[in-house]
Amino acid sequence: MSEIIRSVKGTRDFYPDQMVFRNWLYNHIRIVAERYGYQEWEAPILETLELYAAKSGDELVKEQAFVFEDRGGSLVALRPELTPSLARMVAQHRQRLNVPLRWWSFGPFWRYERPQKGRAREFFQWNVDLLGSTSLNADAEVASVAAALLSSVGLSSDEVVIRVNSLQLMERRIAEIGITKDFQPAVFRLIDRSDKMAESKWLEYGQRLGLNNGQLTALIEMLYDTDQWGDSEQLCEFFQITEYMGTREWFEFDPRIVRGLDYYTGVVYEARDKFARHRAILGGGRYDNLVSEVGGEPISGTGFAMGDVVIQLIAQEFEVVPDINPCRTQILVTLFGDESIVQSNNVANELRQNDLRVEVYPDVVKLKSQLRYADRQGIPIVIVLGPDEIEAGEVSIKQLVTGEQSNIPLARVVQTVRKILESE
Repeated sequence: MSEIIRSVKGTRDFYPDQMVFRNWLYNHIRIVAERYGYQEWEAPILETLELYAAKSGDELVKEQAFVFEDRGGSLVALRPELTPSLARMVAQHRQRLNVPLRWWSFGPFWRYERPQKGRAREFFQWNVDLLGSTSLNADAEVASVAAALLSSVGLSSDEVVIRVNSLQLMERRIAEIGITKDFQPAVFRLIDRSDKMAESKWLEYGQRLGLNNGQLTALIEMLYDTDQWGDSEQLCEFFQITEYMGTREWFEFDPRIVRGLDYYTGVVYEARDKFARHRAILGGGRYDNLVSEVGGEPISGTGFAMGDVVIQLIAQEFEVVPDINPCRTQILVTLFGDESIVQSNNVANELRQNDLRVEVYPDVVKLKSQLRYADRQGIPIVIVLGPDEIEAGEVSIKQLVTGEQSNIPLARVVQTVRKILESE
């Protein structure tokens, strides 16, 4: 026997039992997003490399994007994120779009990274964006949508926290340390790595960037100052609005949150488990300049993205994922031989026309084998339609959970099955 061809590294197979979680998460996402008035949208999986090069940052474009040349000689990429596509679509039809826009999407993305726990090369991601408002109400609302989803799936603020910062506050504090504006992006990258590196390595990295010991000491003190948010009118207002929205308990100030991508301009945040055992669950913030960077009329925006990999790990860890049977079939109709094919399928079709989910067993095998199949699939009702039942104009209905079995006239099969299902 030849060796089975393996899947591409970093991708995942979704068998029916794995699809259960994805669909469960999607249903929660849709309900929460629509509760806040957001509309679902989608963009192409392929985009020109130029779109991401416009604003996504060198690391994402040069190191993480799956890039290839199409047959026309153009460089295209499998989308590593969605916000540039959002900006392009808004720029193309800005005049006919009714702002503010509240949009959400859930779909596949690709990044060429080293697969590890909490990170895959192919992943599904939830994006939520509000465009056309500069108000902190918009920032607080979008962040509250994230908190609402975490609550909806069964997590609590004792288990997960959304850490918030203001880039404007950080720019001011860094300037007070004596770091010039042109050097700030490098310092932001240093801050972003403060909880990802050992302290000695982090200090060495800071020195290599050109910071002196006094600046590094001041920077460390700043990163441990958890009360400085009170000096930011922006953060004070943000936290006050989340109080009004009923989500304040989910948010904490954290000066280490600066976000890695280049386009954020105001309030930024990341959700993490409180025990810091996993990567960020989601991250986002304000990105007021993005649409203009892809050639469109400037429009303000705020949003976040949440991948499915980490939220699944955390949901499983805190045991909030329900035990859902991937088989949605309610009824199995048996097959006894060629002479029963017509009758079995007629009964199944009548049940389906009444919005019931029905399988007909495809092969002629012993009744015991058909019942065993239904039991393993978790199908609650089996309709036995053998020669005796056909001759009498009846069906035999067997309830696998209770073991009860009864014969009823064919004319009453829909009514009887509905009553059984409603009583479960």
